[in-house]
Formats: sequence, structure tokens, C-alpha cells
Amino acid sequence: MSFESLAHQVIDFVRVHEAWAVPIVFALAFAESLAFVSLFVPATFILVGVGALVGASGIEFWPLWLAAALGAACGDWLSYWFGYTFKSTVAGMWPLSRQPQLIPRGEAFVKRWGVPGVFMGRFFGPARAAVPLVAGIFAMQYWPFQFANFTSAFVWAAVVLAPGTFGLKYLW
Repeated sequence: MSFESLAHQVIDFVRVHEAWAVPIVFALAFAESLAFVSLFVPATFILVGVGALVGASGIEFWPLWLAAALGAACGDWLSYWFGYTFKSTVAGMWPLSRQPQLIPRGEAFVKRWGVPGVFMGRFFGPARAAVPLVAGIFAMQYWPFQFANFTSAFVWAAVVLAPGTFGLKYLW
């Protein structure tokens, strides 16, 4: 089976099962942004691929963009809540218990950069789920955090999905 035929089969599957695209994209973005869980889910790579499939298959971009953005924002929101609720207990959990220097480094990052740091953290793999957790641990103000969380989630979702979506339209 050639790569081209495999790509067409996958595109056809996405086209036939279009109703599943939005919940899957939401779940992937949520997992990618959720502290601890993001270590096990290579969702960014998959979402870039979904963007490419969407561009080639004709599935609407906007619902997937909204699903990815809301999934990412909800994942960060939950990570923030977890950090805010469990504060110092979080440092004793794996993987932070094995790398105790990460909490002080995260604290320094959040204190230095604040709300812009939350926005920037979305775009760096290891920091994506850690920054909201640390922001919660050190009680960053809720509404400024959520502003950075949601705005960065919408930008990130576009950055991840759009190149494949819109780029492939011009190649096919």
C-alpha cells in the first residue's frame, strides 16, 4: 500500500465519520494541555495531521478550531484549578517528585512573566501544561490567568490546525 492510497483512505474515513472529528479534536487538545496527562499524549503532532486531513477532505475548519481552542483552554483551566487546590501537595506527585527543581523554576517563570508567560507557555511543549499548574500553585489572579488562557488557546489552535488545513487546499 502506497502512502498516497493510505492518505486517501484516511481522508475518506474522516470524511465519512465527520461527526467524530470535533469531539476527537477537543479531547486531543484537552489532553495536550492537561498537567501530567500531556506527557503521554502526543496531541500536537496528531492535531497538525488532522489539520492536513481537514484541508484535504473538505471538513469545515471553524468547528475544529473552536473544539481545539476550547479543549486546550479547558485543559489549562483544570490544571490551574488542580494547582490552586492542591498547592504544595502537587510537588510530591510524579513527575515533579523526581524533578524537584521544576517547581521553583516554574515559580520564577510565572513571577517574572506573569500573564504574558501564560500566553507564551502555550506554545512550548513542556511548558504547555506546566505553566497553568504552577500559576495555580502560586495563586496567579484568576481572571488575568483565564484571559491569557483563552486568548492563547484560540491562537494556538489556529497555529496548529491552519497550516495543514489551508496549505493543502492550494496543493490539491
